[in-house]
Amino acid sequence: MEEKELSSKNPAAIQSSVGNLPSDQPWSQKILELTALYEISKVLASSLDLKTTTHQLMEILSQVLGMRRGTLTLLNQERGELAIEVAHGLTPEEIARGRYKIGEGITGKVMETGEPIIVPDVGKEPLFLNRTHARGDITKQNISFICVPVKVKGETIGVLSVDRLFPDKNISFDEDVRVLTVVASMIGQAVMLSRMVAQEKQKLIDENIYLKQELKTKYRLANIVGNSEKMGEIFEIVEKVAPTKATVLLRGESGTGKELIARAIHYNSPRASKPFVKVNCAALPETLLESELFGHEKGSFTGAIETKKGRFEIANGGTLFLDEIGDLSLSTQIKLLRVLQEKQFERIGGIKTYTVDLRIIAATHKDLEKAIREGSFREDLYYRLNVVPIFIPPLRERKEDVPLLVEHFLKLFNRENGKNVRFSSDVTEILQDYSWPGNIRELENFIERVVVMAKKEVVSSTDLPGLLPSLSLSPQDPEKLRGDGFSLPDTIEALEKKHIQEVMRECGGIQSRAAKLLGITPRQLGYRIRKYQLSPKGD
Repeated sequence: MEEKELSSKNPAAIQSSVGNLPSDQPWSQKILELTALYEISKVLASSLDLKTTTHQLMEILSQVLGMRRGTLTLLNQERGELAIEVAHGLTPEEIARGRYKIGEGITGKVMETGEPIIVPDVGKEPLFLNRTHARGDITKQNISFICVPVKVKGETIGVLSVDRLFPDKNISFDEDVRVLTVVASMIGQAVMLSRMVAQEKQKLIDENIYLKQELKTKYRLANIVGNSEKMGEIFEIVEKVAPTKATVLLRGESGTGKELIARAIHYNSPRASKPFVKVNCAALPETLLESELFGHEKGSFTGAIETKKGRFEIANGGTLFLDEIGDLSLSTQIKLLRVLQEKQFERIGGIKTYTVDLRIIAATHKDLEKAIREGSFREDLYYRLNVVPIFIPPLRERKEDVPLLVEHFLKLFNRENGKNVRFSSDVTEILQDYSWPGNIRELENFIERVVVMAKKEVVSSTDLPGLLPSLSLSPQDPEKLRGDGFSLPDTIEALEKKHIQEVMRECGGIQSRAAKLLGITPRQLGYRIRKYQLSPKGD
């Protein structure tokens, strides 16, 4: 016989492929059974959609093996009853009527005992309820009914049943039971896998809901540390702008907490359940930045081995936070302006136009007005972004918040490191008077360093020089370090200037190494070099 490719999507082709075999030969039926089981296994392996695969399975049983009205009935644990999950040849109304209690009718008995039941003639069997009414007058038809349990790890979870119409005299019910038992076992494994996937999916959904709720709680305004008058003004603006769709421009020095405010706006808005996506415009070169923002099509440039969604698509429905917006190139600014105006864009190398609904929050530490005058920032983009400006003050301008922040970070890092480090009262005063050029980020790093490195629970002022290099005192000649004035801030700035000079000299002017030794970022070091007008080599 010429080989043919069999397809479970066309069971009739399976029947016709062996239709020329003599029907009175036992091996003819064996071939049909093996072929049916093979096709059923392929169907069950093709998808996790239980209803779709089981419906195809029932069609194979009907077309190939002549088993009519194949029905899968599963136990509902909560209700304690059996209900038809999938049926071949039954209408939705007939399926809806197919409900049984455990022990009720043939289906309920198989569920109760976990053993197959064969009814040679349903018209003569009082236990056969014919609840679906799909067979008409069963007393006038010669219909046999075969029902086998569906088990998983020895536990019966449902029932598989079929009708036999005038079975061939050479086909015994035992053979049908054997085939259906194999099929029921395969269905049991598919049901178990489907339920496991459903449970994992629900678990992920629950975790996602929980994490989103945690984020919303974390970024409530009440949880942002600060009770100064300036922070109070910021909280008031955030409360007003969060429920709206307005674009927000956050201004302020690095480390002042602009991203924290951006997240607070998002998680206190109607978009809180949607994505909050951040892009650091200063961290990527222009070509990569455009790909990150707008995405690209496969093959659009060297290295584009697959299609990639941009951050605008990912953030659709939510908020896109563009950090360091002042570092965008002019060409990228033009493309960004179009998205802000029309909410539309194309991927790199693509022609399809995508429309998005999202909120833009931008942030920068740069003087955008100066950048406009110098021609490095577009004035029209500035006005598009500057709908609701929020200025985040540096820490030195809200020193009353320093003790609160110190207490907050001490609790956080003590909990993370299993310690109980605290400061003496004089330390808090010194920290409050320090200028904190790195702002909250510098303070946070300092507190973490204290908790990790402290050898005792109470840290005093004498321990500070080793923990905060900017406060290091020279025991030989402290008077020379005071600068022109005698106030603590003057002294601290003089100490900081001298210490940076020494470290830069030791590192041969390599700023990245010096920043690492000083415990600050290269950007913060660059800021101090400009502030104190130091030589890049520490001369």
